[in-house]
Amino acid sequence: MSRAGRRAGRWPLDLSRARILLSNDDGFDAPGLALLRRIAGTLSDDVWVVAPETEQSAAGHSLTLRRPLRIRERGARAFSVDGTPTDCVLLAINRIMADRPPDIVFSGVNFGANLGEDVTYSGTVAAAFESVILGAPAIAFSQHLDANGETDWAAAEAGLAGLARRLAARGWPDNTLINVNFPPAPAGAGAAATRQGRRKVGDNIAMARDPRGRPYYWIGEARMAEAARDAEDDDTAAVERGAISVTPIRLDFTDRDALPGLARALA
Repeated sequence: MSRAGRRAGRWPLDLSRARILLSNDDGFDAPGLALLRRIAGTLSDDVWVVAPETEQSAAGHSLTLRRPLRIRERGARAFSVDGTPTDCVLLAINRIMADRPPDIVFSGVNFGANLGEDVTYSGTVAAAFESVILGAPAIAFSQHLDANGETDWAAAEAGLAGLARRLAARGWPDNTLINVNFPPAPAGAGAAATRQGRRKVGDNIAMARDPRGRPYYWIGEARMAEAARDAEDDDTAAVERGAISVTPIRLDFTDRDALPGLARALA
């Protein structure tokens, strides 16, 4: 039996009767979390928030082990944690909501997309990842920025509630999270089931010098891998054509195609 409030894999889930946990990586006061909290409130009367006190972008699936964590009550069913998104979900399910853990977890809405390899760095996705490990299904929501690096959250505002209801009504496999990316404008191309694409962060590294002449480095923006630009079924392509990208992400990273050859090599 999972630690979550329902056994994973029992679908459909009626969100109007569900206990929903919200978290993110942009911090408790982030506008994307405020948006998610407002929309979740239209889906259920039992919405909880446990989010990092400060921004934890690119924290990945990191867990705080070398110092104590503090929980601060921020209102009715709302708490902040001085830790990572993973810490937040772990404490929410095992401590704050232990009497009745969540039926489903929503993470986000992230300021900026989480496409391709972003999922390995993203605290937004990590919160959903931790939820699934603990037995509660989860959806990570992210809002792509426009060409000027700005967002008005319009696509998430317009599409999140309906998409969440459709996904919960249909369900998805155990040990899988759903990674949703909204395009910069309301989704004229609808929603698309996509695979994870390629979008590497960190290739553009800028070097400058501080007032004492010592060099420092700034990791730059993501780029799309050239091999992925022609793909039509991946997350990056879907968002670029104005669709909501909906990607199932498995917790099991095993390359099953490689196992037989590896077994022969080790025999």
